[in-house]
Amino acid sequence: MAKEKLVKGYITPAGLKVQGPPHLRKPKSQLTAFNFVNGLLFIIVCLIIIIPIWKVLIDSLDLTTGYGMKILPTKFGLDGYISIFSNQSLLRPLWVSIYTTVTGTFLGLMLCTMGAYVLIQWDMPFRTTLANILLFTMIFSGGMIPSYLVMRGLGLTDNPLGPILLPAINVYNLVLMRNFFEGVPKSLFESADLDGCSPMGAFFRIALPLSKAALASIGLMFAVAYWNDYTNFKLYITNRSLYNFQMKLRDMIQSSDLPESVGAATENTIRNACIITAILPFMILYPFLQKYFVKGINIGAVKE
Repeated sequence: MAKEKLVKGYITPAGLKVQGPPHLRKPKSQLTAFNFVNGLLFIIVCLIIIIPIWKVLIDSLDLTTGYGMKILPTKFGLDGYISIFSNQSLLRPLWVSIYTTVTGTFLGLMLCTMGAYVLIQWDMPFRTTLANILLFTMIFSGGMIPSYLVMRGLGLTDNPLGPILLPAINVYNLVLMRNFFEGVPKSLFESADLDGCSPMGAFFRIALPLSKAALASIGLMFAVAYWNDYTNFKLYITNRSLYNFQMKLRDMIQSSDLPESVGAATENTIRNACIITAILPFMILYPFLQKYFVKGINIGAVKE
């Protein structure tokens, strides 16, 4: 009788290699026409995205006045970035952008999560009506002129609170958060209620701790929108001292009113350094939030 042994839960004759049942075997990768074309298109799209960013990055580190595509800087130097951070005309708009982004992201997340939590209270009167009213605003809006008149009537023009409060209510993000809260087992909220926990206590102790992925992904959407905000500052802010970094960057490029160069930095170097400074924060932040972003972006995509 052949000697037998237990390998990974299967009894096999000695010396035979266990491959597992067919449904658990790893399928062999096959190079099909679809995979080839799909991979080729993916590479082309990546190059279209990466090449312009690489060119701007190299030009921001190159102290020569030459133009054209370069793989590496001809004369390396950080004088372009030093010119930005040592110049008050650019430093103040940079701090305005940081303040607007941090404050607006916190306010947007607070309103979004609390509004979504209200909409999952099944026993709340007119819950469906309120949800339909919010969804209606995603399709129809008053327009630019009525919005401006409302903002002016509230005293939010030439006010730093205007560009913060206006984007804070985002119905799309609120719906995403509501879908995530609906995926939390209802039994958890019922258990908290039986233990004497108030609705707000359940919100802070159950809903929020279980929604890290949703908070990270939606918070990233809010932060990107606030950091890149140009339209609201253009419409509601006329005082140049309240401009954010994006508005100041736009004015500099249009009027060629660049900050005074430090060291050997040229006009081209400073202009490209401004562009990199505008996109650098989220290039650094995104890799740390990617695992939460990938998980949270699928909120509500799969129904049980």
